[in-house]
Amino acid sequence: MDNMRSYNLSVFPYSRDPAKSGGNPTTIFLNAEGLDDLQMQALAKESGHECGFVLSGDAGWQDGCQFTMRYWVPNHEMEMCGHATVGAIWLMDQLGKLPSTDGLLLSTRSGKVEARVLKDESTSTSRVLVSQPAGSCENLSGDIVQEIVSCLGIATGDLAPLSKVQNACTSRTKTLIPLKSQAILNNLKPDFDLLRDICEKINSTGFYPYAFIDNKDQIVDARQFPKSVGYVEDPATGIAAAALAFGLLSDKSVSSDVKRPILVRQGWSMGKPSQIEVQFRGTNEDIEGCWISGNVKWAEE
Repeated sequence: MDNMRSYNLSVFPYSRDPAKSGGNPTTIFLNAEGLDDLQMQALAKESGHECGFVLSGDAGWQDGCQFTMRYWVPNHEMEMCGHATVGAIWLMDQLGKLPSTDGLLLSTRSGKVEARVLKDESTSTSRVLVSQPAGSCENLSGDIVQEIVSCLGIATGDLAPLSKVQNACTSRTKTLIPLKSQAILNNLKPDFDLLRDICEKINSTGFYPYAFIDNKDQIVDARQFPKSVGYVEDPATGIAAAALAFGLLSDKSVSSDVKRPILVRQGWSMGKPSQIEVQFRGTNEDIEGCWISGNVKWAEE
């Protein structure tokens, strides 16, 4: 491959229209073998958002992978980043740098990740699917729930009935907080110092409050408040959306039908409308994990 180059993308925008805002920015660095940890973190700090670094498969932690991926935010390295992975595979497909194979295996600190590229010849577009393992979910105690509610500046009565506040995890643990309405979601005013302290106490990497837009069509609105990455809110979080899908499955809020996607909208209250598609993998009776996917577009250099 050639010398290292960087590319700016917007991943999971609701619209592919380059004139419209939306999506989560990422900078992808190809051929990043020559960078050490300090250099990767410095580049993430300079960008102000998540960055994905693509290295050869031989540079990774697992055998049999075509590529290795590392992920940095301004404050630290992450084991896995959904939107940077989707963006990196989309980018390499656009540049003709992917091997001719139906599926790709990526080596990450969170384990092997599978990626697929689906071509739509009628629209000349590509859609990238990235795998996540089956999620685990844990209901949180009433005392912790009260702390979370106070941190968000809402009342217990603002929580959605019949749904639980949970820690859920595929690659990273997120705290899922079901709310009665989008209005409550959009008006949240977290105490970020308290949020960080609660996340430390419950081993979570961030709060993911959400509200259903359409139960029948499985459309959910969400916001992501990370514990400590260098900014206070994220416009589109693939790993959190995957965790949410398994939280919703655990309390029977969504179908286990592997052909029915869950659409997670995020970033709308930030003026960055985004949408992440999550689809379960396996069979309806035996869910093995999920796929995350969504739109990608070029961002300004």
